[in-house]
Amino acid sequence: MNLDSPISNLPKVGPIFEKKFERLGINTIEDLFYHVPSRYLDYSLITTINKLRADETVTIHAKIASIANIFSKRGVRMQIGSVEDETGKLMVVWFNQPFLLKMLYPGRLVSLSGKVGFFNRKLCLSSPDYEILDEEGDQTFHTGRFVPVYPETSGLSSKWLRTKIRDAFATTEIEEYLPKDVLTGGALVSLKDAIQKVHFPKNLEEAEEGRKRLAFNEVLNLQLKSLIRKSNWKENRVINRLEINSSVVQQFISSLPFKLTESQSKAMDEILKDLGGEIPMNRLLEGDVGSGKTVVAAVGAFVAFLNGYQTLIMAPTQILASQHYETLNRLFSKFKLRLSLLTSAVKLHDLGRTDVFVGTHSLIHSKVDFSKVAFVVIDEQHRFGVEQRRHLVKKTGTPHVLTMTATPIPRTVALTTYGDLDLSVLTEMPEGRQKVTTWVVPEIKRDGAYEWMKKQIINNKSQIFIVCPLIEDSDTETLADVKSVTSEFLNLKSVFINQKLGLLHGRLKSKEKDEILDKFRSGTIDILVATPVVEVGIDIPNATIMVIEAAERFGLAGLHQLRGRVGRGSKRSYCLIFSNYHSGAAYTRLRAMEKSYSGFELAELDLKLRGPGEIFGTAQSGFPELKIASWNNFELIKATKEVAEDIIKNPKKYTLVKTKFEYTKKYGWRLSYLNDVTHV
Repeated sequence: MNLDSPISNLPKVGPIFEKKFERLGINTIEDLFYHVPSRYLDYSLITTINKLRADETVTIHAKIASIANIFSKRGVRMQIGSVEDETGKLMVVWFNQPFLLKMLYPGRLVSLSGKVGFFNRKLCLSSPDYEILDEEGDQTFHTGRFVPVYPETSGLSSKWLRTKIRDAFATTEIEEYLPKDVLTGGALVSLKDAIQKVHFPKNLEEAEEGRKRLAFNEVLNLQLKSLIRKSNWKENRVINRLEINSSVVQQFISSLPFKLTESQSKAMDEILKDLGGEIPMNRLLEGDVGSGKTVVAAVGAFVAFLNGYQTLIMAPTQILASQHYETLNRLFSKFKLRLSLLTSAVKLHDLGRTDVFVGTHSLIHSKVDFSKVAFVVIDEQHRFGVEQRRHLVKKTGTPHVLTMTATPIPRTVALTTYGDLDLSVLTEMPEGRQKVTTWVVPEIKRDGAYEWMKKQIINNKSQIFIVCPLIEDSDTETLADVKSVTSEFLNLKSVFINQKLGLLHGRLKSKEKDEILDKFRSGTIDILVATPVVEVGIDIPNATIMVIEAAERFGLAGLHQLRGRVGRGSKRSYCLIFSNYHSGAAYTRLRAMEKSYSGFELAELDLKLRGPGEIFGTAQSGFPELKIASWNNFELIKATKEVAEDIIKNPKKYTLVKTKFEYTKKYGWRLSYLNDVTHV
């Protein structure tokens, strides 16, 4: 067998067990080796019965003297036995495992590992791990050493996984594919040694050595994917060439009702340089909530218009698409650009001549002729699937592509997952944007907070967002205490008797959403009770208070985006965070919102505390979860990037890379399973 062999090649692994392995993400022998332990049990202290001490974790080799099923007074079935070696006898107790009597019968030699405790005031081993010994001195595998404990699933226990990994390691050819200088420079052990040390360590130091090498491999693969996508993209040539008329572009910039920040100007220069080239732009524009990304994208759309070509702007929600449409209409009001908001309700023959199409993913499936598209903007790009992005770019030929996100990306993530994109970052806020005063409010002060909110509405004509994580109440035990918008809306009606409330969530029809937002925007509604659908795309300058319920269920980046919905006007604004947690890590995380107003700082903190899945908030983004490595290990990510770049530049140096790479004249070295790598 080799690393690419299917898991079904192992003995006793049929279709049923294949499906169980799939639940753990294991399809090949290599996947099995990369299924690393979550922890280790230290059963390495092998001793005799007469040396046992309470609270020690030990291993003993002894014979079963007796064993029997016994029911306690409460009806609990126990298996109580005694074992003996040459130094004495010891009681052993298991619970609800009657099958043990068939295996651990008197006279059988066993290895037992566990913690020494007391039973009926006598020393005993309670629920120890056991292993049958055929003869004294047998080498143990599940006891008597550092024993790995793995992430499990129903029907696949750690004990069973250990056995399969042992079988695979004994029969698999494991070939090293990195040169010696790379291993030496990175203080890395060979691949075979790494697998052995992770799964069969003599001590924790060995286990860490093995894990380090497998983590290196894991991140190296991600780095190579990014570099290959970047290399492939650069082989494209734009069909609709753009000429940059700097003086006219400057007229547009001068027409804006505000002064650009330094980082906006820098990002525009980078984008204009890309737009003037033959290779299509593939750039990520990253900026905090309210940092002015739409204005930067508008410059690209303006350049396409000057050249007689069209722009396509795709947003993840109808609300955000509508917001972009309104913003761009204002920005282009002094020029003759024609914008169309493409929704399911719009008939194509009603559109007429259009310079800028704005819409959701429905743009992909529309029958609009996009042959004249030169510029594509994908907003909040992590919310779209890879296939959706690829299809949009394919449909428009080879346009310049600008992807945008208001979700700050930690630098380690940017170096890997988005390593194929050129990066522009907006680090400043436009003049006039204020910091939103943020409070974590204890439940005891809820009534007082409501009274304060009423005064803000009456005295300052303020408007309020109240955000709940769920649409309807959940029967799930873990979500039973989490507020939903439907029930909270009814509850708040009895609290805010003299105020007008509106309800907004994702299940409403587009027309209903628009009506609610129009009423809120016009001031007809004082309080908008909503799901996180308001996280992006709603710009209500008069909204000055954001209330977030069950805030512990949001990542810090999500909370920061919600907070960014207020503070967009001249009035002082506030964010009130309610949570069922008042201590511990979750509470500490929420308190960080009171001190930090930087999305970048909060993203780094969220990455450290909760991982990338919490930053991006959705599995559909295709964001890779690391099984072995950590996104916080900047040195590892930097080292793998250097090696990945070296593989692309010096393929002959990596001639031993047979199972991992294949050479093609068109692409150079690339991962063999990346034949269908997408360009976006």
